[in-house]
Amino acid sequence: MPKAPLTILLAAPRGFCAGVDRAIQIVETALARFGAPVYVRHEIVHNRFVVESLEAKGAVFVDELDQVPDGVPVVFSAHGVPKAVPAEAERRGLFYLDATCPLVSKVHREAERHHLDGRRVVLIGHAGHPEVIGTMGQLPDGAVLLVETVDDVARLEVADPDNLAYATQTTLSVEETAGILAALQARFPAIAGPRKEDICYATTNRQQAVKAIAPQVDALLVLGAPNSSNSKRLVEVARGAGCARARLVQRAGEIDWDSLADVRRLGITAGASAPEVLVEEVIAAAGEHFTVTVEQVRTAHEDIVFKLPPALAGTAAAGGS
Repeated sequence: MPKAPLTILLAAPRGFCAGVDRAIQIVETALARFGAPVYVRHEIVHNRFVVESLEAKGAVFVDELDQVPDGVPVVFSAHGVPKAVPAEAERRGLFYLDATCPLVSKVHREAERHHLDGRRVVLIGHAGHPEVIGTMGQLPDGAVLLVETVDDVARLEVADPDNLAYATQTTLSVEETAGILAALQARFPAIAGPRKEDICYATTNRQQAVKAIAPQVDALLVLGAPNSSNSKRLVEVARGAGCARARLVQRAGEIDWDSLADVRRLGITAGASAPEVLVEEVIAAAGEHFTVTVEQVRTAHEDIVFKLPPALAGTAAAGGS
């Protein structure tokens, strides 16, 4: 039986963003500079393939600093950490490298600025996500109010509605955030915002690319981890843009190709923490079931690169970075 034809529309941009690329480079460079083991607090990025690849090179992933022995380097994940974490590392005299994405660090600094100016900060984000925990942990307990939905905005209780500011998790859906932000601004007209949009360029670009291909395909696969906020948002964006059969998969081995037997046009993208090798793996697997033609649909070009910490550039001595 001849294989049925399948046109794959590849969304671009997709996959690694500059912050993820930098975080992985920090771990790899630390391993090359200091040797194994290099400890990493939490998953460096939300992708098991990446984590397991780094483990094979000598990285050791732990949940908290009390699992890190003295005398070894430790890296903080790209999602950012509460201030208490580097403070504890310094108390113990640990050499640490902070792989927090610079765009997340920007949100941290803005929250601090608003707090110093006497404003209470409202953070739009998902409870329990490491980035949200890190951002809320920049300020004293109670200084940040978390909202996840428009209904949360209606329930907010604030003592001084004229002294509020908002910030957002960097990996949210643009549309979802817009609705919450509109509710905040309607209820608190004086609320202050960031000098520049908090949702990062990579999140926005990947969502726009998915919007471009979703109406043109019968099904769409997002390569990413189930705990990856930006990857889950891509599934939601695809469905909202017209592709009801959008789903999240981690590897090609998870795909039920029989359920896609009727598909003639398949969209593929990858979350910001998913490497391109996983996309290539899916395309190769598709070729076992279909006669595949691949077309790339590009909606933006990315050339942003974030520098490594000075300690890895040879310009800093011991201590933190």
